[in-house]
Amino acid sequence: MLYAFHEIQKSLGAPMRFAAQMGMNWAQSSGNPWKDMPPADWLAASSEMTLRLTQEYPKQPFGIHTISIDGHTHAIEETVVHEKSFCQLRRFAKIGSKGEPCVLLVAPLSGHHSTLLRDTVKSLVQHHEVYITDWRDARNVPMSEGLFHLDDYVHYVIEYLQMLGPNVHVISVCQPTVPVMCAVSLMAANNDPMRPKSMVMMGGPIDTRVSPSSVNTYATKHTKEWFEQHVISRVPAKYAGFGRRVYPGFLQHYGFVAMNPSHHAKSHWEFFLDLLKGDDTDAETHRKFYDEYNAVLDLDAAYYLETVDRVFQQFHLPRGIMEVSGERVDPKAIRDIGLMTVEGELDDISCPGQTHAAHGLCANVPNAQRKHLLVPGCGHYGIFSGSRWRNIIYPEIRSFIASHGTNQQKAVAKSIKPKPAAAKSTKKSSAKR
Repeated sequence: MLYAFHEIQKSLGAPMRFAAQMGMNWAQSSGNPWKDMPPADWLAASSEMTLRLTQEYPKQPFGIHTISIDGHTHAIEETVVHEKSFCQLRRFAKIGSKGEPCVLLVAPLSGHHSTLLRDTVKSLVQHHEVYITDWRDARNVPMSEGLFHLDDYVHYVIEYLQMLGPNVHVISVCQPTVPVMCAVSLMAANNDPMRPKSMVMMGGPIDTRVSPSSVNTYATKHTKEWFEQHVISRVPAKYAGFGRRVYPGFLQHYGFVAMNPSHHAKSHWEFFLDLLKGDDTDAETHRKFYDEYNAVLDLDAAYYLETVDRVFQQFHLPRGIMEVSGERVDPKAIRDIGLMTVEGELDDISCPGQTHAAHGLCANVPNAQRKHLLVPGCGHYGIFSGSRWRNIIYPEIRSFIASHGTNQQKAVAKSIKPKPAAAKSTKKSSAKR
């Protein structure tokens, strides 16, 4: 009923959105004699605010067509190389490039689309052949495709690594750090020749008992049955996944905003003032950020509830009791795979220490093949986007990957240096970084 009520609410709001669109069009029309007067500016700004606060946001394209390296422009090719019921594997590479390190970027399946990692891909593709997991919205997956479990997530990662190996490196951002560690542990235990050369884990919940955030505390305050009763709903008839039990994207979005409500309110108010002032640059920055931030997807209920239970409530991985399809996961089986962890000092979703816990679990990785990076002044989203990602984190990851690649790539690693941290900007940002 929850999902059905949400759809009814959207339908009831359609006339208001139509009126807001008409008001915005009229206020900005060249045929409006009051177009350049304050009342028209107020009407246009109010109408756009109403529209943006009530509309549904579609998935955004990656939109990476070219990149600039040392003053030279390179065309980027984007292709879908493999499709499964719940995921597309997308490839990004410079047209004509050969021999660059291969990276599997495992995007979070936790509410936002994989395009949230656009900045991550844009940096990586400068020097790598990049593959990214582009997870499908569960409401668009027919029931005939079956359910999606946490174990399925792990098997997807193993399959992709086997497709891309043996000279592949894997990067996981936030939520997938756990299934990626499971996948790599199983591949190492089975001496899989396609296991990755290195794995980079960024801001993820390896052990949420360490410095628990408000998200972690919320998970442990309630039972799995409570979550099933209060946040799981069935997909309505208008979607291909009709009848599928999901954790709806709109509920996840409420949760995202609720973590920093005053910040989002301030951001929208500043956007309104920018519209009144005619500050198109700042207004467009706001639009681009929230077009992505507000675009969410549904999660299959089985996967969501298992993740809540096994990762955030029972802590299966750090307790050594994690199993995938009946096979025990033992990170100590990882012996010849480089391990790098990245954390943000101000991360309030996966707090510092939670990702670093991977080093304790992977006890048999040689010290020479380990690296930990704690980034001062960096929040959760700043780990994979923005100036700290581009200037500090990415050069370190690039060097780490190169040092675990071919002899030629290892030579390149010695020449890579992080850029100095940018001076603190006085310009307002659209969302907390």
